[in-house]
Order: sequence, then C-alpha cells, then structure tokens
Amino acid sequence: MPAFTPAELAEKLGSGLLSFPVTHFTRELLFDESGYRENIARLGRYDVAGLFAAGGTGEFFSLTPAEIGAVVRAAVASAPAGTPILAPAGYGTAHAISLVKDAEEAGADGVLLFPPYLTESSQEGLAEHVRAVCAATSLGVVVYSRANAIYAPETVATLAAECPNLVGFKDGVGDLEAITRIHALLGDRLVYIGGLPTAETFALPYLELGVTTYSSAIFNFLPGFALDFYAAVRAGDRARVRHLLAEVVLPYTAIRDRKPGYAVSIVKAGMDVTGFPAGPVRPPLTSLNQDERTRLAAIVERAGTVLGRAA
Repeated sequence: MPAFTPAELAEKLGSGLLSFPVTHFTRELLFDESGYRENIARLGRYDVAGLFAAGGTGEFFSLTPAEIGAVVRAAVASAPAGTPILAPAGYGTAHAISLVKDAEEAGADGVLLFPPYLTESSQEGLAEHVRAVCAATSLGVVVYSRANAIYAPETVATLAAECPNLVGFKDGVGDLEAITRIHALLGDRLVYIGGLPTAETFALPYLELGVTTYSSAIFNFLPGFALDFYAAVRAGDRARVRHLLAEVVLPYTAIRDRKPGYAVSIVKAGMDVTGFPAGPVRPPLTSLNQDERTRLAAIVERAGTVLGRAA
C-alpha cells in the first residue's frame, strides 16, 4: 500500500521543494544500488516534499524496464517515512501501463508520466494515453507536458474531470499563457509543478500563476542552497532570489547550456565536486570537460559563500 492517497500526494507535493535524484552508475555503467540507496537516505534528511526516482535527471531514457524497477524499489526502501517516491512511466501506452503496475507493486506513492516515445500525437490520442495509464493504477499520476506531449488546457481539464487519480500537471514548456488558462479552468484541482531545466530560473513568475513548487536538479548536490532559494521564492523575497540567481544559478546555466544533455551531466559533475560521486552518465550523454568542472567547482564554492556556510 502506498503511504499517500492521490489527494494526500497532491497536497504533499505542493507543500515544498521537489527533486529528481540522479541514478548512480558504476564505472562499467551498471546500476550502483548501494550508492543510490545512500544518496536517497541523505537527500531524504532534508525538508523535501517528494523525490522522483529514475526521472529525467535520473536518466530514465537510458534505463531498462528491469533497472527502472530496481531503482524505484531502492528509493522506496531508502527514503525516510513521509517522503513520497514517484516512479516514472513512459514510452508507448502498453509499456507505460506495465511500468505503473510495477511501480505500484514496488510501493511507490505516485507516477510521473513522461511523453510517449518518438511519435507525435493529437490531443485526442494524448488524452486516451493518459486515461489508460490512470485507469491501470490506484496511484496518483502527474502528467509531464513537454516535447511531443504538450497538453492543451482543455485536454487537461477533460482529463481532470474523468480521472480522479490524475493529481498533477508538470510543465516542461514554459508557456505561461497555457499555465494561466489551465489554472483558471481547474484552480486547485491539480498540483502544478515547474519542470523546466534548472527550474529556479522560472520560480518567481511561476508562483504568480499558482505553481507552488518545482523540481530542483541543483538539490542533488547543493540541497541547502536549493532549499534557501525555494524559501526566498515562497516568501516573495525578490531581492534574495535575484541575488542567488546572479551569483549561482545563472552561471550554472551558462555551463549547462554549452552542450545538449548537460542538464543531466552537470548534476552528476556537481555530485563529484561536492564529494558525493554518482558515477558517469550513460551514452548518449557526455560528461563535462575539466575546464567546465573547474568552473562548476567555483560556483559551488560561491554557493557556500552566499549562504554564509560551506555548500
């Protein structure tokens, strides 16, 4: 049995900062379960509202179905009580259904539904995809709107009316008008999650639109900084947010933007820099070069300075 009902999960997710833990790999690119378990336990000691196992930052796209199950089970077993674990689902509808069934068996508290693999879809097709996944599980489901699965406001409203366990909408597009329309249609029926890369850069404008939380990749290696930033956002402390953006987040994104896929690679490099190595990224991702790692180390040091303590 999951620890949270769908309604409880939505309330919990909207109450604080979220994160996607990286997936630990050995030098041979095998899943490093012991390292991963230790890291989940470490992150769970912070005030985090939910962890997404084997998500985008966790290299979902490079994991086999068996590995996804192993990662989710390790997260469920290692997270402190009260920290919800959301499992991933994606690819085709049949594949997604098999993943959500396994997630439920593994003891996950919810599901993040990634876009279908490769193909473009109509709004009707996307709606049928989500209906089928929601019907296959009792877990709360969060849809991830991005890439080839961008949900129109009317589609989201229809699905929210038809699928009681659809609890969240995660935006990976940055279309503020669409978010405004969805919130106007549904109000608090769903929890709204910011899901753009380095979501801190969009946190303030999102908050004005009813998006009370976001998934922080930086939390993986600078949890104290990520929580301080989130607290400043929720308090409406614009001066503090602008300062943290200028000193840490924007220099970080400058490295992230140097190569496709660096949104994940830079997080694993940050783990190394802060003394919590998680192993390499899997192909087709590539690792930061030495100059980029040196620049990242300087940003990590600066994060500690702006917080007035070691990062």
